[in-house]
Amino acid sequence: MDMEAFSGSVRNGILNLSIKDEQALYAAYMPFVINGGLFIATRKNYNLGDEVFILLDLMEEPDRLPLTGKVIWITPKGMGGNRREGVGIQLNEKHGDIQGKFETYLAGLMEAGKPTNTCLLYTSDAADDMQC
Repeated sequence: MDMEAFSGSVRNGILNLSIKDEQALYAAYMPFVINGGLFIATRKNYNLGDEVFILLDLMEEPDRLPLTGKVIWITPKGMGGNRREGVGIQLNEKHGDIQGKFETYLAGLMEAGKPTNTCLLYTSDAADDMQC
């Protein structure tokens, strides 16, 4: 892993994320974020704008993927509504290929209208009612 390529300091160490199937990726992926984003459940404290380093285990990928990004979303402990405590990370633009990989894995699920870690639905089958 090339930590030298990461600009800035690594706050609270490295975030590890293991995504074992399409449903887990669907729940974590934030397609409405420029360059793509991932929600990572964590109890560590972050501030908006913090730069982070992520090691991602992605389904069938043979190696862990090192990613960098910044915190753009915080779901604090006790938020309610079945929301998990954690942070949303906007991926660095140099990881543009990973967004395409996510969307390939999620082909057919993106229109499913199911709730994710960052979007809730007010009705079960209408994507127009999704609140992100």
